[in-house]
Amino acid sequence: MTARADGPGGSSPDQGGRTDGAKRALRRRMITARRALSPAARAAATAALAVHLRGLAAGADGPVACYLPIGTEPGGAGGGAPALPDALLAAGHEVLAPVVPGAPGPLDWTRYRGPGDLAAGPLGLVEPAGPRLGPAALGRAALVVVPALAVDRHGRRLGRGGGYYDRTLPLAAPGALLAVPLHDGELLDAVPAGAHDVAVHAAVLPGDGVVHVSP
Repeated sequence: MTARADGPGGSSPDQGGRTDGAKRALRRRMITARRALSPAARAAATAALAVHLRGLAAGADGPVACYLPIGTEPGGAGGGAPALPDALLAAGHEVLAPVVPGAPGPLDWTRYRGPGDLAAGPLGLVEPAGPRLGPAALGRAALVVVPALAVDRHGRRLGRGGGYYDRTLPLAAPGALLAVPLHDGELLDAVPAGAHDVAVHAAVLPGDGVVHVSP
């Protein structure tokens, strides 16, 4: 994510550079910690996260928008534990999955129908092969499940650095709940953030369940 220069609500170039450096350092640390988790620990985390997210989604009046976990991201399939979007689908929810656009901009969305409907996408990702619904489809979602490497007590999230979700989340409905599944230990006291970073409302942890934070 590139920090903005001075402007309304923005930061200076020096402040932006320090923030970007702090993000890169924390990003490396969190990625290293995730890679150290055993497959059994990841599967156990996914099973617990699925229970917590199903409970959170039970009160959602509308679709659930959910990322498709890959690699070490929380909620990936493995060890018999279903991936988070599959668990939401099995609970009867309409699930919207993100599609990375061809040019930098907000994420597109499509309906998720299960792992058999996936195709290879850009950036090493997978995406559903169904019709594209457009970025504005996110406005239908009552719950938006967002990926991150860490979240702090003020709702600031540390992403991978592509900026896709910071360009996308402003399109969410005003009353939508923005929630981030994490591994235990990834809810931090502070995460570096710039003026363009969009805060979330809740972290979902295997051990502590849903923890509401304050954007």
